Amino acid sequence: MPGGASGETWRDSLWHSSPPGSIYDYIKVASFSIGPDGLIDQWSLRAEELFGLTAAEAVGRDPVDAFMPPELRAGAHRRVAEILDGKEWTGLIPFRIPGGDGAHGVAEIYVMPTQTETAERAALCVVVDVRALRRIESDLAASQAIFGQSPFGFLLFGTDLTVQRANRRFATVFGGAAEEHRGRTVHDYLPAHEADRMADALRRCLETGDSVNDLQITGAAPGSRDNRHWSINLYRVHGGTGRPIGVAGIGIDVTRRHLAAREAAGVRRNLALLNEAGHRIGNSLDLETTARELLDVTVPGFCDLAAVDLYQGLLLGDDDRPARPQGPGVPSLPGHGPGRAPSAPLRRVAFSSAVSDAPLSGPGALVSVGEVHRYPAGSPGAFALRTARPRLVEGGGSESGELVQSTLVVPLVAHDTVVGLAQFSRTKGSEPFGERDRAVAVELAARAAVCIDNARLYRREHERALILQRSLLPPGDPEAAGLDIACRYLPGNAATEVGGDWFDVIELPGHRTALVVGDVMGRGLRAAVAMGELRTAVRTLALLDLEPAEVLTALDEIARGLGAPGGSQQASRAALSRDADRSEVYLATCVYAVYDPVTRRCTIANAGHMPPVLVEPVEEGAEPRPGLLLEIPTGMPLGVGGEPFEEVEVELPEGALLALYTDGLVESRTHPLEEGLRGLRDALADPARPLEEVCDHVLNTLDTRHGEDDIALLMARVQGLPVDAVGDWQLPREARSVGRARELARAKLPAWGLEGLLDTTELLVSELVTNALRYGEGEIRLRLLLDRTLVCEVWDANLVQPRRRRARDTDEGGRGLQLVGLLSAGWGTRRTHRGKTVWFELPLPGAVAESVTELSAEQLLSMYG
Repeated sequence: MPGGASGETWRDSLWHSSPPGSIYDYIKVASFSIGPDGLIDQWSLRAEELFGLTAAEAVGRDPVDAFMPPELRAGAHRRVAEILDGKEWTGLIPFRIPGGDGAHGVAEIYVMPTQTETAERAALCVVVDVRALRRIESDLAASQAIFGQSPFGFLLFGTDLTVQRANRRFATVFGGAAEEHRGRTVHDYLPAHEADRMADALRRCLETGDSVNDLQITGAAPGSRDNRHWSINLYRVHGGTGRPIGVAGIGIDVTRRHLAAREAAGVRRNLALLNEAGHRIGNSLDLETTARELLDVTVPGFCDLAAVDLYQGLLLGDDDRPARPQGPGVPSLPGHGPGRAPSAPLRRVAFSSAVSDAPLSGPGALVSVGEVHRYPAGSPGAFALRTARPRLVEGGGSESGELVQSTLVVPLVAHDTVVGLAQFSRTKGSEPFGERDRAVAVELAARAAVCIDNARLYRREHERALILQRSLLPPGDPEAAGLDIACRYLPGNAATEVGGDWFDVIELPGHRTALVVGDVMGRGLRAAVAMGELRTAVRTLALLDLEPAEVLTALDEIARGLGAPGGSQQASRAALSRDADRSEVYLATCVYAVYDPVTRRCTIANAGHMPPVLVEPVEEGAEPRPGLLLEIPTGMPLGVGGEPFEEVEVELPEGALLALYTDGLVESRTHPLEEGLRGLRDALADPARPLEEVCDHVLNTLDTRHGEDDIALLMARVQGLPVDAVGDWQLPREARSVGRARELARAKLPAWGLEGLLDTTELLVSELVTNALRYGEGEIRLRLLLDRTLVCEVWDANLVQPRRRRARDTDEGGRGLQLVGLLSAGWGTRRTHRGKTVWFELPLPGAVAESVTELSAEQLLSMYG
């Protein structure tokens, strides 16, 4: 054994030239030597670190006395003597640090006998701290437990990025024994693009020391075609001296978590889709628009191609769709019975595609939008319509070619009735439909079907309401003698287009005309129905030829009876009882005007309505003047009762303009009534313009805030009958006046070119004047009026009105009014302020509606029984 300081230096130098990170760095190996005298003669640097004594403090000391407890020293001296006699020894020796703070421990020592240069006995001692060994054992056991027993795949990559060690779990997934994976790279396990990502992450972790957390890698295990998802965590591994020795990787199979996350994302997407459908489908109450709204929601969020077919009868408003039972839980199907293929035709109302070439191979390829078709028997569409159940079709199908990989055919079922069919398709490259998608498609179709059925019901009710509304309004171009008429009606409710406003132009005897504008308070169908009843009542009362105030009085009684089943009397009794709050109250305003074209005088009565506006003609070169609000006493609205109505007679100049309207034209929530009336008067300042232009100008000029209330506008330009179209004579009360009346009629008709009516007119005039002489009072007035028809009027002062009766066989008279009724187009009687007027009307020769014919012999004989 070398001795002296040079030997110690050699040993220390050789030790420190060893590569760092060796096993000796971990187990803390120290050495010293004992000379022939049993004293320490050499002390290594590792011994200094282990025992905390320098060489100067240790050399020359007895190791037994220096480090051993007193009770063990005797045995230790004997052991040292044996060693110096040439015997090796290995064992555990407790020690303490002399002069220290009492630190102690157990050392494992290996003593080897040596000889000095002089052949004297000596010893070399190699010492290991047992505590370091135990720590190494614990670390190895822990490492083996973590690495070998880990439920996750564990790899240790070397600095060359090859596998140095793999645990059992990794080998279980990728096959073979754990030792067989040594030397492999990530390219042996993963697809090329994923292996490149993994290699880049390993290289970056080794170079920078930054760990990599939750690196998502996708690949298939050997022998499996299903992709797995792993979450990879990487960190750099260092040796005892801090030198990087590789990268450790832990792989966790997160396939289930990934599928669950994708499932949850799909659920959230579907919920969002259904929520969007609830907001976007069914806003228009239009069948075709509702179908397009369904496709706007589903393409491309749910599918790539979609189409909607609706039954043709449903689109045409045909409600005769029998509800036939199809068995338990099966909705009824329009147009066909149980067990038969659907026979009712369908029309494709909507198609949408997120694929550019879809029209060539998508579900809309064979059927274009607007086309009427039938699904062939046995096809998925026919099956869905027949059973009211959805059908999942894998592959393109007959209508999709090779573009589509999956199609859901879903019937549109609303209130147990199939109204149509929806098709949703996904193209190649998209995820095919699953069961959850089927449920979503059924829910979307159900929502759309309810909205489509609501649109169908709305369309039906809307059409009925329109028919009602149009039937209650006069024709678009009403005509009146001596008046040029123009009118407008705008419902406030654009959804139903019905309301309580109305206007009417009624022809009265003597070429007179009744102009009516009214407004039932309230909106919608109920107001329209009440308006219809009042309008019918007005026309009935007008045929009685009552004065305007009398017409409004009778209308007031009718309006009071609209809300009570028993009529106006029941309503009056309810008003005095506790049932008053249970009787509906219908209030309405109305203005009723009667215009006589002969005198150009207009008699007007008002029941709580807007005052008429009169615009007088403007002389040539003069500035236009605003219209005038006629001062008509405004009575109470119809339905209030208890107040009389007054009427005012106004003379209208030739060319003047009279405007009747409802409050929706001049009143709104944003500006006062006075402002609206002033705007109307200004808009009517130029009465010489064509009436149609005046109507449009008024509606375009005024801020009507359309949609707040209904608007009715009736305009009439005064054009009195020409003087030469009127024949007016006073006849004395004497017998010769009958002949005089015949002479006047015979003289007047040729001047009008009505020679063909001479005989009939002469006969009927003679009959009316004869009746006036026989049953009337005072002077007799004969008037002939020529306009679109010929009217003859005979006035007298007696209020008793004649009535038509059937004469007996023995009567010499009583057949005059029968002749009048048979020979005229119409006849009647009306009261006046000074008596009564009996009139008859004859159509002009060549009129389209020729209603008067020559009497046959049988008709003449029937008058005499």
